[in-house]
Amino acid sequence: MGGFFIFKALASFKILLGVSKKTFLYIQLTYEKATMKDIARRFPENPLLKPSNLLPSSIGLQVICLLNPGVFVFEDKTWLLVRVAENIPQKEGVIFFPIANALGQIEIIEISLDDPDLIADDARVITYKGQDYLTTLSHLRLLCSDDGVHFYEPDDYPLITGIGYLEQFGIEDCRVSKIDNTYHLTYTAVSNSGVGVGLRTTTDWKTFEQKGMIFPPHNKDCAIFEERINGKYYALHRPSSKEIGGNYIWIAESPDGLHWGNHQCIIKTREHHWDSARVGAGAAPIKTEFGWLEIYHGANAENFYCLGAFLMDLDHPTKVISRTVKPIMIPTESYETSGFFGGVVFTNGHVVDGDQLTIYYGAADEFVCGAHFSIKEILSLLE
Repeated sequence: MGGFFIFKALASFKILLGVSKKTFLYIQLTYEKATMKDIARRFPENPLLKPSNLLPSSIGLQVICLLNPGVFVFEDKTWLLVRVAENIPQKEGVIFFPIANALGQIEIIEISLDDPDLIADDARVITYKGQDYLTTLSHLRLLCSDDGVHFYEPDDYPLITGIGYLEQFGIEDCRVSKIDNTYHLTYTAVSNSGVGVGLRTTTDWKTFEQKGMIFPPHNKDCAIFEERINGKYYALHRPSSKEIGGNYIWIAESPDGLHWGNHQCIIKTREHHWDSARVGAGAAPIKTEFGWLEIYHGANAENFYCLGAFLMDLDHPTKVISRTVKPIMIPTESYETSGFFGGVVFTNGHVVDGDQLTIYYGAADEFVCGAHFSIKEILSLLE
């Protein structure tokens, strides 16, 4: 009997069996870890990048995490646009965290740990006087490689930081799509107004044109298709709702790449599966003879993040043809299960070379790693 049917049956009888929801989720997670296998061929050099490999962006900060790089090929090199999360060295009894002001300058906020208005029970987010703040401030940093394995920071390429009040808490998890000769950077813009999707474009990676927020809060995980379909731009994105609906993958179309409409929900979470709590797009979809192949992330209620895939129709990408039932990659290695936030593999960048798909991914919200896949093998797992 397959795992889905086992847990569907268990869910039906868990009340009769006296199994609490928390216990049920723990049993499900343990079973999934024991039975799921992935098809990733991880780089033996993993992790490729650790926080200690990069210097802080300014004096007084420290690099805490490297996460989820955007990936592209430029001037015959493989490039990573790594999310670098920084904070302030802490001292006893006080919590410090950085934010960026409207000019992009870093300001430090200091709060006593015994302040009754402080809620600090999450390593990533704190709440003070009803306002949410991130414990780290993220920017994007360019690194390149001649062999796709060993990366270094080149000279004369800028840090990409938050600009304006809608990016006050930093920018995160950039996807890079090349359309014609222009690179489109879609990233998560975070501020006290919410989490939305920002867009910048470049042709040389030294000068950038800021296009503003193209999907307002609450939205993230935006990946633009790398060619127009029937004259239109298409993009995957992930709006969220805490009350009604869920964290699902949507698709939108645009006449110019800036103004988006005709939004449709195409991928939802699946109860009792590895992607039961949330799903989100990875990098730009890959064009194959069978359809547009998308690698996506999913997580369950225990925040165990895996990768899966689905296929969209070539001419009508709002139509999903097939989807993997089991994940194609799960956290198994020590650098994936232990870190700033363990049990995570998360990608928003890859390079395609024939049948070989090289995915660069964030592991445990702390390290940057690489893995090879066969596109044909992924396609064979779609149902």
